[in-house]
Amino acid sequence: MFFYDPTLLLIIPAIILATYAQVQIKSTYNKFSKVVSQRGYSGGQLARYILDDRRMREVTIESIPGELSDHYDPRSKTLRLSQGVINSNSIAALGIVAHEIGHAIQDEKSYAPLKIRNSIVPVANLGSGLAFPLFFVGLFAGMPIFMDIGILLFALAAVFSIVTLPVEFNASKLAIKILADGRYLTAKELPLAKQVLSAAALTYVAATTMAILNLVRLLILRGSRD
Repeated sequence: MFFYDPTLLLIIPAIILATYAQVQIKSTYNKFSKVVSQRGYSGGQLARYILDDRRMREVTIESIPGELSDHYDPRSKTLRLSQGVINSNSIAALGIVAHEIGHAIQDEKSYAPLKIRNSIVPVANLGSGLAFPLFFVGLFAGMPIFMDIGILLFALAAVFSIVTLPVEFNASKLAIKILADGRYLTAKELPLAKQVLSAAALTYVAATTMAILNLVRLLILRGSRD
């Protein structure tokens, strides 16, 4: 039976890493969401100051519900910030704001990995939803073509995860530079913001590790049917 096949052992390290990453981002965010920045800017104020300073006035700012749901939408040029970030003057909030503005800067400069990631979003979403059902229908029904299509779709989803890594790392690098150059955070506060962004980056590393190991697992299962 599939549920007991030995290839499941492959993804155990990824599961452990993903669990650790989630614990890290939640604990780090909770810790530094209670540390108030000396400058006193709220997330919303900081976002507008930075965007105006960089003459990126076409980028709008919206408040959205949820926790850690912050993101930049390149289609509408909108910076969407969660209520816990846009109204907060904590180190965690300001680090997240600067990171998302990093994505806006990537979009403005046509950063290649971001363009690649955006171009494969629809296919990656389709692949992540259909890959496993198609593969295992093919596996149990003895239809290799379904297995091959499932592998192809999941490979595209894995590529999306891999391309996401340089996008996120670069956005965090830009964020720290923005906060330092504009003196929005003090020299003592910058390392704290880096901790928040590093914890967030670990979640993407975990997701990519999971995607790669799952792809290897599917390939092994496919090979066992030849």
